[in-house]
Amino acid sequence: MKIPALLFLTASFVHLIIPPAFSQQITKPEDTEVWDPEPPEVAPGDYTTASAPSDAIILFDGSGLSAWQKPQFKAESATVEIISYTVKGIEPDYEHKPADWDVIDGEMVIKQLTGAIETKQAFGDMQLHIEWMTPYAEGKKGQGYSNSGIFLMNFYEIQVLNSYENRTYSNGQAGSIYKQHIPLVNACRKPGDWQVYDIIFKAPVFDEEGSLKSPARITAFHNGVLIHNNVKLKGPTVYIGTPKYVAHPAKLPLRLQDHGDPVRYRNIWVREL
Repeated sequence: MKIPALLFLTASFVHLIIPPAFSQQITKPEDTEVWDPEPPEVAPGDYTTASAPSDAIILFDGSGLSAWQKPQFKAESATVEIISYTVKGIEPDYEHKPADWDVIDGEMVIKQLTGAIETKQAFGDMQLHIEWMTPYAEGKKGQGYSNSGIFLMNFYEIQVLNSYENRTYSNGQAGSIYKQHIPLVNACRKPGDWQVYDIIFKAPVFDEEGSLKSPARITAFHNGVLIHNNVKLKGPTVYIGTPKYVAHPAKLPLRLQDHGDPVRYRNIWVREL
């Protein structure tokens, strides 16, 4: 999870300032870090890459980034208030720039400090298969060791990080639903090895007035090992403060975060549920 102080329009880099009334409510990010319990380590078995089923939507097969684009907003947000502003500012006809990450040897590689990318297609309930690799980085540790994130519907993050012999707060390690749910176990492989997430996501539902009818839920496997069992999300991912639901469209893009590290992705597909 990146540490944003402001919300940026990706294309124009126009700053959206937090009103003083909201800024007074902001707490320290450390206040929402949970270090205990530490998930036990589990060595995953041989888990091969999964070929996409016949009804899957292929988002990346190594051939290019045609399914991806630059987002309108920086949605990895610090607070609920910023997320609320973001949702209100969504422009359905916004002219997106092409995704500018690199494709090397059939793998998607984060082009560092260029910003996140998102899918052109929007999704709600889904089954997501995604493979990722955190490169070895000498001298790096904690949240600084090969960090990225997978944001379902742009706002709900499952953390990508090297958590192999690399301690950080438990609700921020690989596989965590960032600052909301600690994974049941740590099934991380070592840096340089490919990892697999298989995620079942149930989107939140809002009524016509914008009140929450049912929360988002996630079941997730890391390298074939269950790490979340139909857990209830408390709201969108926030870095500072307590998450709270903000009404948003029933379908939104899938987003991959640029945290400044050359994390790699491959074999990404979705089944709409």
